[in-house]
Amino acid sequence: MTTAKGTVGIIGMGIMGGAFARNLVTAGWRVIGHDIDPNTRRTLARAGVEIAEGAGEVAAIAPVIITSLPHPNALHETVADIVAARVPARIVAEASTFTLEDKLKAERTLRRAGHTMLDCPISGTGSQARVKDIVVYASGDPRAVRRLRPLFAGFSRGVHELGAFGNSSRMKYVANLLVAIHNVATAEAMVLGMKAGLDPQSIYETIRTGAGNSRVFELRAPTMVAGNYDDATMKVKVWQKDMQVIGDFARSIGARTPLFSATRPIYDAAIRGGRAMQDTAAVCAVLETMSGMRRPRKARGRRRK
Repeated sequence: MTTAKGTVGIIGMGIMGGAFARNLVTAGWRVIGHDIDPNTRRTLARAGVEIAEGAGEVAAIAPVIITSLPHPNALHETVADIVAARVPARIVAEASTFTLEDKLKAERTLRRAGHTMLDCPISGTGSQARVKDIVVYASGDPRAVRRLRPLFAGFSRGVHELGAFGNSSRMKYVANLLVAIHNVATAEAMVLGMKAGLDPQSIYETIRTGAGNSRVFELRAPTMVAGNYDDATMKVKVWQKDMQVIGDFARSIGARTPLFSATRPIYDAAIRGGRAMQDTAAVCAVLETMSGMRRPRKARGRRRK
């Protein structure tokens, strides 16, 4: 089977990887995918993804592979499977948010086996990924980055080339630090307004047109208006992993992050409150509880369009 665009492998087809896969199929790429979850495999097969039994099978078919994985152990297991497959040289674009140490270890292992790994974390949420409203931070071999630009265009709205391998992860830590702060700030503002008697939809519509707006406010406030956090585009549990990576990195270089540190207890409270699998916008519910606020039932309905 061939297409005009070529063949790409995707290992890890959760919220982000699944969005990459769907958009690349739509854009005309042949997508070979693997995920450990059988329900995910069935869903993506219906979307036109060819399902492989493992990372080694993906590597045997696809000259370019995107990895989007939940934890570093999954990355190292995937790298080991690719190496064990003894396939010709591949480009592996690693799109997850992990520590620099984990990414560098994976890069060295792949390089020794003759492959090229790029550090390519994504700026954007799962809901943005569904509609290609995300940006790729790409670092590593510049020739490999240029080669993958048409591929990145199939599932993103842009690419930032950031130089040496690892710079993209450093930039992602900066971006996610801001996301962590803006998300809690959005929730705090929403709760202040609702506690003051303002309609949540009115808060959203008014603030997004003024100086207090942010991209995170635009993305998260509508979910906070609805008060339903079950359709997660970034789960609190996964976000906690990212928070740990950022905090550890900041401490390792001696960077003070007082605002970022102030948000962590709010996310921790969401975990303790049974919201680990909900969207990170659920910090709004945490602050509502802390503020002794209970919304009228009508305020929990669907947000108006």
